[in-house]
Amino acid sequence: HIPFQSGSTEVLARMGRGHTREKFLHIVNRIRQRLPDAAISADVIVGFPGETEEQFQETLSLMEEVKFDVVNTAAYSPRPNTPAADWVDQVPDDVKHDRLLRINVLVKEHARERRARMQGRTVEVLIEKRNVRKPTQVLGRTRHGYVTYCDGDIDELHGKTVKVLIETCETFCLVGRIVD
Repeated sequence: HIPFQSGSTEVLARMGRGHTREKFLHIVNRIRQRLPDAAISADVIVGFPGETEEQFQETLSLMEEVKFDVVNTAAYSPRPNTPAADWVDQVPDDVKHDRLLRINVLVKEHARERRARMQGRTVEVLIEKRNVRKPTQVLGRTRHGYVTYCDGDIDELHGKTVKVLIETCETFCLVGRIVD
């Protein structure tokens, strides 16, 4: 998990983040060079005071370049006793809402794309609990952190790692069957 917060070096400086867009991309590239299949998650804030449309577009372009597995998104909201809360260049709520909608479309597109590469693979899944929506299934997570569903008895499988052949890839989960 590597929170980038914004794809704009100017916005990052205003946030006091201590990194630049270039430094962030360098870190991601080093990870991908060493672990090409690594899952990368992040956090992003839209509508930080003074953020322009052009700077927001820099965030979208960073997301296109990295293609995160998971991104936690939020619209900036003023917090008491923080310098930015009193800045005069607050981004209007309707603009923040629009940017959040646009960024979430990209989050879903990339999540779907990243999970699609699992189609047909047999992966290890650590079984955590019963699928409350379908009690004949269990829920677990892959080494990538992807939620994965498969048929099974939770009493027998809880806490165990099983091999699952991935048959269906959804936006935020995988579905498969246990194989030997």
